Amino acid sequence: MSDHSSNARATAEPKRSLTWRPIDIVIVAILGVATGFIFVVWNNIGYAWFTAMDNLTPGLGGLAVGIWLLGGVLGGLIIRKPGAAIFVEVFAASVSAALGSQWGPETLYSGLAQGLGAELIFLIFAYRKFNIVVATLSGIGAGVGAWTLELFLSPNLAKSLEFNIIYLVCVAISGAILAGILGFSLMKSLAKTGALDRFAAGREHRA
Repeated sequence: MSDHSSNARATAEPKRSLTWRPIDIVIVAILGVATGFIFVVWNNIGYAWFTAMDNLTPGLGGLAVGIWLLGGVLGGLIIRKPGAAIFVEVFAASVSAALGSQWGPETLYSGLAQGLGAELIFLIFAYRKFNIVVATLSGIGAGVGAWTLELFLSPNLAKSLEFNIIYLVCVAISGAILAGILGFSLMKSLAKTGALDRFAAGREHRA
């Protein structure tokens, strides 16, 4: 009886595939635009917070970075295919740049570095695990990507070791919470609405 039930469930579940579908590309665009607009808002609010915290203790401004890492985490959690985290983060960065980001073309470089950092975590887990732990690690990975790029795109490399360590720790914490945990919560909320019914994230919720 139990064997029969297990076989029935296995038959009912769609075969896992890492091949991209047209709907995946559409969702990349939708997520990219949505998070891009979030970035645009955060470009002012977040940067003001970043500056205030950095003035308090150099490096502490990294606590504000997490929202800019959200796209890659969401893309990886929802689409669950190679490249999804990179594509969504870069798409969102492109929207932000097109709408007048104060960092101009550097926004695209940041999107690529942050997306790569998030993507690496999903790759390590072979695109098979998408729980809150993986989401949190992905947010941290995106933060490390951002920190690494800023060593070369900003004067951070010339700053003290103390500053860079504080900044790295703060970016990692911010990525874990504002990108990882928040991204996981957003994915769950979207699944509840039925918007993700054509994705594994939606099927998990129904199960």
